[in-house]
Amino acid sequence: MRAVVLGELAGPRAVQVQEVPMPEPAAGEVRVALQASALNRRDVWITVGAYPRIKLPSIGGSDGAGIIDAVGEGVDAGLVGREVVIYPARDWGTDPRCGGANFRVLGMPDQGTFAEFICVSAHDVLPKPGHLSWAQAATFPLAGLTAWRALVTHGEVQRGHKVLVTGIGGGAATFALLWARYHGAEVYVTSGSAEKLAAAQGLGAAGGANYREEGWDKAIRQMSGGIDIIIDSAGGPGMNLALNTLNNGGRYIFYGATLGNPPEGLEMAKLFFRQIRIQGTTMGRPEEFAAMVDFINHHRIEPVVDRTFRLEEAAEAHQRMFDAEQMGKLVLLNRE
Repeated sequence: MRAVVLGELAGPRAVQVQEVPMPEPAAGEVRVALQASALNRRDVWITVGAYPRIKLPSIGGSDGAGIIDAVGEGVDAGLVGREVVIYPARDWGTDPRCGGANFRVLGMPDQGTFAEFICVSAHDVLPKPGHLSWAQAATFPLAGLTAWRALVTHGEVQRGHKVLVTGIGGGAATFALLWARYHGAEVYVTSGSAEKLAAAQGLGAAGGANYREEGWDKAIRQMSGGIDIIIDSAGGPGMNLALNTLNNGGRYIFYGATLGNPPEGLEMAKLFFRQIRIQGTTMGRPEEFAAMVDFINHHRIEPVVDRTFRLEEAAEAHQRMFDAEQMGKLVLLNRE
């Protein structure tokens, strides 16, 4: 089969389509003929060595949707032909608070979804939402689940909440906007791009601010009346500014730290007097994945696809992700 293989840490254009052995399903597994897969920031971080415990060569990709074409021992053969989406990780463990010692995400060291076929546990596939195209169905497993756990599990979002999603444009941020809006929250966003701010308002954001402009935090607070939940992936110098937008009892939930630690530290007195919660999060449990898919089906939500690429154009897709040019998800199509 064909797969997108990273053989050296030489940047996003180092990935190459190669012929690799066809995987065969072990006991309890199904093999999925992938129709589409989608990129996440993790995939390009790996290409530049900015990820722990990298093992090469690797086949990237955590998001995928396709058709079951074979099953292993002990799996109902009636599943063959089913259209499915794939839970993007393995071995969460038994503690709902955090993934266990063996928890890992598809796409290194395990084979990922940037391939024509993949074998996964029969418990890790769910029916593909019928209203979605293959490209749309491939978008939500990792980014959507990350945003779901952040906003729904930890944020406990409710109708009427004011939610701030920073750095709109990336997959998880875009899903956070959608999840919040469909839960009845009022959503505000930040971006360094006027075009992305406008696109977010087209998706239902009530307002936004350019984080490159001084006083953006005051602008968000003024237009919103105060924020109840922040969903952030950057940290860094903007973290304290984001915290300034929170109402008493507000929550700051972060799933990444692309800009590192806040260089000036945290204003601890302000945080405890205002009873602010700070919560780290990553990925999500299979149960949360199932709840998210049910939510997508119930509300007939359509994820945002920025661009689609052929499998042979994987290097170009990785470069677009690396350059942060996208608004929504970047998708690889195995079949037109």
